[in-house]
Amino acid sequence: MDRGWARLGGRAYRVAAYAATALILLVIGAALRPVILPEHPTPTPILNDVEIGFAQDMVTHHEQALFLVQRLDPGADPTVLRLAQQIDQSQRVEIGTMLGWLRLAGAAPMSNHPMAWMHNGTTTAATHSGMSMTTATTSAATTMPGRATQAQLDALAAARGRDAAVLFLQLMYRHHLGGITMARAADRALPSGAVKEQARAMITGQSQEVGMITYLLSQLGAQPLP
Repeated sequence: MDRGWARLGGRAYRVAAYAATALILLVIGAALRPVILPEHPTPTPILNDVEIGFAQDMVTHHEQALFLVQRLDPGADPTVLRLAQQIDQSQRVEIGTMLGWLRLAGAAPMSNHPMAWMHNGTTTAATHSGMSMTTATTSAATTMPGRATQAQLDALAAARGRDAAVLFLQLMYRHHLGGITMARAADRALPSGAVKEQARAMITGQSQEVGMITYLLSQLGAQPLP
């Protein structure tokens, strides 16, 4: 158990270090591109459509993970609270990284066509543009894998003690599986680059957390949601 927490704790440092490195590399690449390739009047885009779509949708997906943490009863099992804090910290770092990429690319933080990059199955996706938080969240809830419904979020906010811990773990388990599905799709679609590496890091980190969630559910005498 202690080794499991050590791995999860180490992940927070690895996520932060990798995120900072990836963002710096993108900034350096953007700055040097006009010098290295002066013959091109139009600079090569920093991110392609799949990278932009993945970052936009994963920001939205991660934000709901933060909502789940915020709705967890502070009086729930301390071990579950510790895991929730770990998830909150790592996903905040990843959100910051992805928003940084989108800013460098001149892209909106949210997509007008959630999941188009994934369902189209090509590197040519619909044009990405801004929209209201409410509209995007409502639309994404019906298309993004693993996202909780508003009724489930309300139930978590009302739950206390063991019931709160179990429901949180069940919702986060399913949420993480959805995030892994999205990250694997990005990994398959992208040949290389910082976004691909970030997707792979998410697969590894969230898979470890899924293992911890499964263990904690068993300790509480509960099972993951179908």
